[in-house]
Amino acid sequence: MIRGSHRRSIPLFIAVGSVLVGLAVALNIGWIVISWREGLLLAVGVVVSLLIVAGVVLNTIFLVREIRRNEQQDGFLNAVTHELKTPVASIRLYLETLQSRVVDEATRAEFYRVMMEDTQRLQSTIEQVLMAGAAGAAHSVGRQPLSMRELTEESVALCRARHHLGDEHLQFDNRCVTESRSMVMGNREDLLAALRNLLENAVKYSGKHIRIVVTLRNPDSSRVQFQISDEGVGMSASETKRIFKRFYRIPSAASMRVKGTGLGLFIVAQMAKRHGGRAFAESEGPGRGSIFTLELPVAPLESGAGLFEEGAEPVAARGDADEHSAPLRVALPATGVEPGPMGTKERAR
Repeated sequence: MIRGSHRRSIPLFIAVGSVLVGLAVALNIGWIVISWREGLLLAVGVVVSLLIVAGVVLNTIFLVREIRRNEQQDGFLNAVTHELKTPVASIRLYLETLQSRVVDEATRAEFYRVMMEDTQRLQSTIEQVLMAGAAGAAHSVGRQPLSMRELTEESVALCRARHHLGDEHLQFDNRCVTESRSMVMGNREDLLAALRNLLENAVKYSGKHIRIVVTLRNPDSSRVQFQISDEGVGMSASETKRIFKRFYRIPSAASMRVKGTGLGLFIVAQMAKRHGGRAFAESEGPGRGSIFTLELPVAPLESGAGLFEEGAEPVAARGDADEHSAPLRVALPATGVEPGPMGTKERAR
């Protein structure tokens, strides 16, 4: 009801602002016509009129933004209330049933399973709210070299288990050139939270027919991208930037049927910013799916990440080995020792 009244008041404020701007412009024109011979008086009148017009426009913009912000906050409170109340009511119902009735072991196990799922849902909502509150804080995070491949595999496995998805519903394609190109400097928990939010968002807005493809790729040697594409509700081009704002949810019928707090993508954007990267979305339009991308800088080699490529020999063993061993082959022909790739080894006798 509150949300509906907010929506109805937006056109009212826009109309009032437009009328006031029109009156101010008419006053300005009339003043010019009447006082065109008085130069100083005319200049003062024009300046004052322009200030009035600017003030009315800014006031109208401010009021409309405040109404929309209040609407988003009301939606957030309603969503959080639902997300907190529903699992608590479910857990209480199952506990009362277990307390008042004798049930067999199979039913008891099923009750425990449902209560665990409700507890995880409750914990996820609380953690999301707490993380959103701390996301904008400008504090340093404990960073270490991390493999985006490993983080992605862990997040995908958890999402498959939580939503009972098969490989055909949620696929992972690692296109990074080498393991070192998938290394980033970051906080493990922050990055896992960002990946989980992107995956949960894709699952929720895919509807009944879930087909999600997660791709890890290098657009160039200095960046690594976690890209997730779905065939869900999609969005218009104007919404692709707004959805990363706090509390924002796309005001469409398809999106409003999905429960959410409007914090998931905000957390993703803040985590990307905190790690020196960015998050962005692409879509061909409503009903045509979406592509969300989390882009981070690749960890520099001097950080200790990527010094050894997967399955490769140490750096010192490659490249100049033959160049350095050539003089040894000339100087040690009679010692019974021949140089190996990293030094010398005794010749088999």
